[in-house]
Amino acid sequence: MELLQLRYFQKVARMEHMTKAAEELRIAQPALSKTIAKLEEELGIPLFDRRNRQIQLNEYGRAFLMKVEEALNALEEGKREITDLAGMKKGRIAIATNALGRLSNPLKVFRENHPEVNFRIQQIAPSATEDMVELLHKGEVDMCFTAAPLNQPGIKEIGVLHADLHLAVPPGHWMEGREKITLEETAQELFIEYKEGHPFRAMNEELYRKAGIRPEIVCEVEEPSALMSLVQAGLGVALVPACRRDESPVAMLQIPGSRRTFTIASCENRYVSLAAREFQRFLIQYFQE
Repeated sequence: MELLQLRYFQKVARMEHMTKAAEELRIAQPALSKTIAKLEEELGIPLFDRRNRQIQLNEYGRAFLMKVEEALNALEEGKREITDLAGMKKGRIAIATNALGRLSNPLKVFRENHPEVNFRIQQIAPSATEDMVELLHKGEVDMCFTAAPLNQPGIKEIGVLHADLHLAVPPGHWMEGREKITLEETAQELFIEYKEGHPFRAMNEELYRKAGIRPEIVCEVEEPSALMSLVQAGLGVALVPACRRDESPVAMLQIPGSRRTFTIASCENRYVSLAAREFQRFLIQYFQE
């Protein structure tokens, strides 16, 4: 049994399509089929159910895939440990994030100080926190930078950025000149909110509940940029974490006692490379300053 066979099997098992898997692996489809057939022959049992030209992973294949992914992940971690022996010179950091806007500038600063470190960034939809958990458990990313807590067993989270919540109001709004506002004062306002199921929506609704208000929601969005654009267009007000006032296109009124915490999440039982550990320390220091 060869390592290449296992990598080919993993790709076919994930896609359950021989031709598409061959295209991604950049090999001929007959050669891939022959490799999988040879693997099944060595194991003495079929890993796929075949119907006409379609294939589907069977119960033996699913059990084998779990072990193959564990083995390949262990090998990948071993490569990272060996790389660490060379220090930061061959460092590679894989990150998943649903708050790329907050991460872009620290990434730039870190790269200026460590140009030899390579990054692989996956942008995740804010509502898909389960995708980040899966990537961490599989070892496909070293860490996640998230604006919503994952709250999952086996996942360690460190709060690195605490952003006060503000009420974003459109130009010419009657509250535009104020510095602070309480949520109780916004009871009659029209709100722009995130869609149901979005973690920020759940956080905001808890704040509304504590303030004893039930705001009228006139528009629902998925992205923070859409939220701010609609506020700027005058459709309503919205809750947003703090940003520099000279970077905001709308008036920002602080809501005392309300904040959102951005965290670094990592898997407790997986190896974290030297480069990734250094980047974690850098992020903590960067946001403290």
